[in-house]
Amino acid sequence: ICGRVPSMPSNQLRKVVRWTPTAIVSLLLLAQAVLILLPASTPPILGADGEPLPGSIAELITIPVGGQDQALMIRAYDAHKPVLLYLSGGPGQSSLPWPRVLFEELTHDFVLVAWDQRGTGKSYVALDPTSTLTLDQVVADTIDVTNYLRERFDEDKIYLLGESWGTTLAVLAAQQRPDLYHAIISSGQMVSQRETDRRLYDDVLDYATRTGNETLAEQMQTFGEPPYEDMYAYAFVMGYYEALYKPYTLPPAYIKKGTEANLGPWNVLGREYNFVEKINVFRGFLDVASILYPQLQAIDFRQDVPRLETAIYVLDGAAELSARRDLALEWFDLL
Repeated sequence: ICGRVPSMPSNQLRKVVRWTPTAIVSLLLLAQAVLILLPASTPPILGADGEPLPGSIAELITIPVGGQDQALMIRAYDAHKPVLLYLSGGPGQSSLPWPRVLFEELTHDFVLVAWDQRGTGKSYVALDPTSTLTLDQVVADTIDVTNYLRERFDEDKIYLLGESWGTTLAVLAAQQRPDLYHAIISSGQMVSQRETDRRLYDDVLDYATRTGNETLAEQMQTFGEPPYEDMYAYAFVMGYYEALYKPYTLPPAYIKKGTEANLGPWNVLGREYNFVEKINVFRGFLDVASILYPQLQAIDFRQDVPRLETAIYVLDGAAELSARRDLALEWFDLL
């Protein structure tokens, strides 16, 4: 609206200027309080009428696992379906919102369970004391979660769906207790963390040479060959995965699903986390990875797991990193 702005007495102007910063600070504090107090949740599964579907399940719960409280997300159209436990990548990655979005179709046929492992995301407080965070303990945790799900859903066995580090966990759990699992389904199958990292190191150096990136080559040489001494080097190499993948085109439906979900970096915008847990998603990855990464260096399934009593289905991505895929196929042929 155009026109003359009425004058304001100087004493009123001083009062506005004096109180505006206070009002802004108050609003910021109020917004922060709302964010902190906003509870985490997972959306209900809806029927055709837009109401929660009878017989479905959609919940976030905390259960005692290995002496510490740890978080689960459980989703299914029918709570009587077989149970599928998703083991996310990492170590240290929290992925509760992502399987809710990406695996939505699976919830028609399975009771889909995502788990924030010890020290990650919603289970960050289970990191203390850090002496409890061992490979053996996380495998034992997996078996504890399995037994909780078997008892709750009255199942003799469940399925394991592992991704990257989650495949290591799935194989080790099934090797110990094959009687608990129908099958393992693995994506990004890990065989030897040390050998995969060594091959990736060479691949990044080769990429630096092909692209004339001397700065990258110097940085990699400064890191030295893996195993890396700190997680910065590991994360740095992870940043070049996209450049190392073979060319492929993501399905439009996959892109659409991810875009519409608007989960943000590391899924932190997902409603399954409250404000503090969003921060713990980042803290958990750095803390857990730094503790477990050295413990993975001695694992090589080509020697350690020549046989499994549980069926295993390996999802073979044709564009997968060769440093991971070649070892997976070699181990699969030996298994």
